[in-house]
Amino acid sequence: MREPIRNRYEFVVLFDVENGNPNGDPDAGNMPRTDPETGLGLVTDVCLKRKIRNYVETVKDGAEGFRIYVKDNVPLNRSDAEAFTALDVTEKTVKARKKDDPDLDKKLRDWMCLNFFDIRTFGAVMTTFTKNALNCGQVRGPVQLSFAQSVEPVVPQEVTITRVAITTEADAERKGTEMGRKYIVPYGLYRCEGYISANLARKTTGFSEEDLALLWESILNMFEHDHSAARGKMAVRELIVFKHDTELGCAPAYKLFESVTIRRKKPDESAPARSYQDYVVEVNESALPAGITCTRMG
Repeated sequence: MREPIRNRYEFVVLFDVENGNPNGDPDAGNMPRTDPETGLGLVTDVCLKRKIRNYVETVKDGAEGFRIYVKDNVPLNRSDAEAFTALDVTEKTVKARKKDDPDLDKKLRDWMCLNFFDIRTFGAVMTTFTKNALNCGQVRGPVQLSFAQSVEPVVPQEVTITRVAITTEADAERKGTEMGRKYIVPYGLYRCEGYISANLARKTTGFSEEDLALLWESILNMFEHDHSAARGKMAVRELIVFKHDTELGCAPAYKLFESVTIRRKKPDESAPARSYQDYVVEVNESALPAGITCTRMG
């Protein structure tokens, strides 16, 4: 088993969108998510984790130890069952095996952590078998992300489009085009904050230095293989990493996050921002607590 990480981390991800929909809300006709009180744009943690999973799946292509548990068209039960097969356990024998082996639940959990990158990273609920007779337990992952929030309010726009692809034969007889709509944010710079617990990595999932390097790579490139007409131009602009000298950390996370400030370059902020170059990102490294090392990537 790989050696777990020994240091706690916090990190800030800055990404932007240009003329695209970074995360549609199905309860609002798929319009870009916003905070109704502030007008700030939102992107859920689930959305960002999906991008990271997709990148890992693309570059690792099912390599041993780097498979993805939460993925399209693969029922979770199917992956859970692999752990039972590997440990020669069935629904009929599991109760007897647990009496003989009190550590069976831990072995099942460890097998899943060893084989699936996203379980090792984000954790998972693996208690979905019928009647809970067969399950691989619950894992709290060492890596957690917040919702991403735009630095300034965004103004989602509804754009009407004309398409020549007619849906039905009946419609084709009476019209040559159809109208459609898409929703965009003209420009938005988003900030996401994240946490990595070395304590949970050591005690539970075995999240390793190799996994950590892959996580940084995945974050920096999570939009590079995810371009679509709906998402427009999206890119991770910077990843700011705070490394603690110890497993449990040397300072509260909020103090590290507060050291990262983003401001407009131009004194006249009445004009809307339309590019990353409209902002200045600063880290007050001189005010960081002892035992903290800051690295800027991107």
